Amino acid sequence: MMTASLVMDPHPSVLHAGDTVGQAVKLIMEHRYRNLPVVDEQGRYLGVFGINTLLRMVLPPAVVVEKGLTTAPFVTDGLHDLYLRLAAVEDRPILEFINEDAAVVTSDTPLVESLLVLYRTRTSVPVVEGEERRLVGMISYWDVGSHILEQGH
Repeated sequence: MMTASLVMDPHPSVLHAGDTVGQAVKLIMEHRYRNLPVVDEQGRYLGVFGINTLLRMVLPPAVVVEKGLTTAPFVTDGLHDLYLRLAAVEDRPILEFINEDAAVVTSDTPLVESLLVLYRTRTSVPVVEGEERRLVGMISYWDVGSHILEQGH
């Protein structure tokens, strides 16, 4: 049976539980990652930290709170205001901001089901194993595209 293990990267870049927001920002921006898994010292998956998390951090609080503003044409914050919000949290641990509810698959999740999760979440998908939720890989659009294109050779 074709499974998630066929298209996952078994050696993904990760963030560690002790990393700061500043360290995460540097890695995300250097490599243009959309989403990185966060693991503890034993390699257990804890959640994800990514570009949407960063956007939430820099936007004015009134536009990101649940049931908050739906549009913000009157908000006049500039790039410097956004930078100041980010600078205010750069030394804080990423664990305060990770998404613990991000969708995951296992290495034996059927291939098409895994791709459906990737499609619906619109970001890379962690692959975890066992009750301890050990991170064993990530599935990205690039990995999937590369494996699909290899079929033509």
